[in-house]
Order: sequence, then C-alpha cells, then structure tokens
Amino acid sequence: MPFDPTTHALSVNRRTFLQQSAYGLGGMAFALLANRLGAAGGAPRPAGWNGALRESHFPVRAKRVIFLCMAGGPSQFETFDWKPKLKELHGQPFPESFTAGQQLAQLQGTELTARGPFTAFKPHGQAGIEVSELFPHIAGIADDLCVIRSMQTEQINHDTAHAFMNTGSIIKGRPSMGSWLLYGLGAETQDLPGFIVLTSAGKFGLQPISARQWSSGVLPSRFQGIQFQSRGDAVHYVGNPDGVCQSTQRQVVEEIKRLNGFLAEEQLDPEIATRIAQYELAFKMQTSVPELTDLKSEPQAMLDLYGVKEPGDGSFASNCLLARRLAERGVRMIQLYHRAWDHHGQLEEGMRSGARDVDQATAALIKDLKQRGMLDDTLILWGGEFGRTPMGQGTGRDHHILGFSVFLAGGGVKAGTVYGATDELGYRAVDQVVNVHDLHATMLALLGIDHVRLNTKFQGLDVRLTGVAGELVRGIMA
Repeated sequence: MPFDPTTHALSVNRRTFLQQSAYGLGGMAFALLANRLGAAGGAPRPAGWNGALRESHFPVRAKRVIFLCMAGGPSQFETFDWKPKLKELHGQPFPESFTAGQQLAQLQGTELTARGPFTAFKPHGQAGIEVSELFPHIAGIADDLCVIRSMQTEQINHDTAHAFMNTGSIIKGRPSMGSWLLYGLGAETQDLPGFIVLTSAGKFGLQPISARQWSSGVLPSRFQGIQFQSRGDAVHYVGNPDGVCQSTQRQVVEEIKRLNGFLAEEQLDPEIATRIAQYELAFKMQTSVPELTDLKSEPQAMLDLYGVKEPGDGSFASNCLLARRLAERGVRMIQLYHRAWDHHGQLEEGMRSGARDVDQATAALIKDLKQRGMLDDTLILWGGEFGRTPMGQGTGRDHHILGFSVFLAGGGVKAGTVYGATDELGYRAVDQVVNVHDLHATMLALLGIDHVRLNTKFQGLDVRLTGVAGELVRGIMA
C-alpha cells in the first residue's frame, strides 16, 4: 500500500500513542514478571529452586506446610486454655470491667454470663502442657507441640476472619498463604499441583467456607490452590474419554501448547503461560492422581493409626492420610478444612463430636511424619479463624478475637512449648501476644523467607502476605 500522509497523520493521535505505549509498557512489565516467575519466559532456575526467589533469605527449617484449619473457630476453653477461675464463675454475671466498650459479635447489648469449661484438663508431656480430655491422642504427643495461647485476630465474622487468617487481608483479591509459598518457592513436584486443598465436615457447627480462601488473588492463577474432592474421584474427569489413548492425548496437549505459544508471542499476558503449564500438569495428573489417592495400598496398621474406617470416605482421617502422601510427593502447601466448630449452641455435643473427628487423625499425622523423618521439615498449623467467648450464648459460645489458641508442630518450632497467655478468665491475650501477621511472618521465616521481601507489584504498590505489619515470634522458633 502506498504511503498516505493523511492516513499517517490521523494514525498519530493521542489514543494511538497511548495504545502503543501501553503495549510497550506492558511488554516491559511482562518481561519483568516472567523473569520473576520463571514460567512464561522460561528463565533457568537453580536445581531444586523453581520459585520467584533466587535463594532463601534465612536458613530453611521447613519445606512444606500442612494447615489443619478448624473452620468455625473451636473453643479454646475446651481445647488448650484451661481457666479454673472461669469454671468457678460459671453461671454468674461476667465482670463488666472486661467487656466495657469492647466489640462483641451476637452478644452485643445482652446480659453476659460466664460459661466455664465443661471438660477437665490434665498436664501432659515433659513440659506439662495442659490439654482438654476431649483430645487424648493429641495430648499423647504434647512433647511435639508448640501451643500458642495468646493469638489475636482483627475480624469477628467468619468470612472475613477466614480471609484474614489465609491472606492477611479482608480485601478480596489478595493471594492466600499457600499461593505466596508456591509463588516464592515453587513446588518439588511436577506431577501434582503445588497447593492442594481438601475439605471434610462434622455433624455440628458446619460453617461454610469460600474458595477465595485459597485464591491466588493478584498473582497469576497458576499459584491458586486446587481443591481435590475428598470422596470419590479426587479430580473430576482425570481419565481419558473412551477411545482416546495416552499417545493421542499427548498429541492434543502438544498442539494446544504450540497454539498457545503463538498467542503468547502476540499477547503479553501471564495467564497464557498459566494455560500452557496447566495443560501439561493435567496430562501428568492422569497418571499421578489415581496412584496418589489409592489409599487401599496403605497397610491396615496405617489405616488403623489414622482411624480410617473406609479409605476415601471423605473423612478428616482419610484427608490426613492423603496429606501425608501429598507431602511425600513434594506438594508445597496442603490445607485441610474441617467444618465442625461454629458452636453458638450445642457446645458440648459439638465439641465432643468435632474432637472425635480430628483428634486421632491429627496425632497420627504428626506421628507418621515423625517416624518417616519428615516432621523436621514439615510445618503443621492446627487452629481456627478465631476463638470463642468466655461468656455463654444459650448452650454455646459466641465468636471471640481477643484471645484464642492454635498449635504448631515440626518445621523448626520449639516442641513441648506453651507460648503466651490470656487473662484469668480467658477474655484477652495479655502475655506475649501474637497476631495473625506475626504468625504469618514467623511461618515464612521458618520456610526461609523474609516476609518483607516476598512481594509483588499491584497497581503500583507492593503487596505482601503480612501487609505493612508482622514481627517474628522468635520465642516459638527452635
């Protein structure tokens, strides 16, 4: 086509300039992102290190995390925080001096009555850690636990509290803890997703959970958690359709990869790299997933240890056994949600039932990892999004954010330790207070990551798991 001065002049306008500049800036941004992610650009990574971080910031104590998330918020007064003074005050008016001007959930403006623990506690292990009688199996491994009794969070409602515990923020679109780990460290497996989520449910207190708790947020979607089904096929349609053989499937994947490669040359979009990687991963999972989920290959003694009645029955016990198998295969983040702890009523029935669901399997997972030599580099976190009130709510307890308990095990934490304390009635953490940002910063440090230096740019700002807060809790680090 001959040069047309009029057409050329019309093409050099503000809109065209901005459009073409955006393409150039987008290319620069994508090149930077591809280099950091080591995905779309194919940047080489040192052996055994395929995440955004070129090297660890701190000595690596843990290689993976298993988060046993007790969705709904279990009561600390029936788990790990024994309060004899609260038991003495049971049924009497709760002292107003503790609650005046404080944020309450559903008890706001009501007459507050103290509710003492209904269970007995006994000291266990060399450190004499007091554990509720509802958890005899966990009590039996007290010397492996690091119990934090001084946790606090900022969010008093379930959805935002879950978001805060998982992402460090209540703003939708923030990456979850597992996504940050996968982004920063990569995974040790090429045949399974690096971040896998499993769910189970009890009989009482079934608080809903949202898939945004394992979202990759502003990070590329290849870092999001992948939910495996706890019952039946772990991954839907993992097998080939009838008449499609493995070689044919391989050809399809290669052709899609080639076509997406053309698209990547034209459009600067990290999601294209995600698409290429996920097709390849899906092909590999056709072999790896059936072998992974065949719990019948486990000896009967191992099933009995976990309390698995029927392999793959969707129970927390089956999920714990599957979590160990995932850890063996190099999955970076494994998250097990058990929905059984939202006890606004029927506290006694709910706590007894929930404890039966998780006690044996939790202890078995820790024992199993320990005997395989994996507990030292596997960091386990057990706990909910918040705790419950020392005041009664009918036959239950309300949400509580000023003091609750979690425990960690393995992965560089001080075993046989109790850290922090609440006041004599368990209303507020008063000694060695740990907030969610502190917990996240410490967990990252045990994985070799400085929480301040693991970030990504979004809309011109640095985004990170701990926001602008977070201090290392050195008292729980071995």
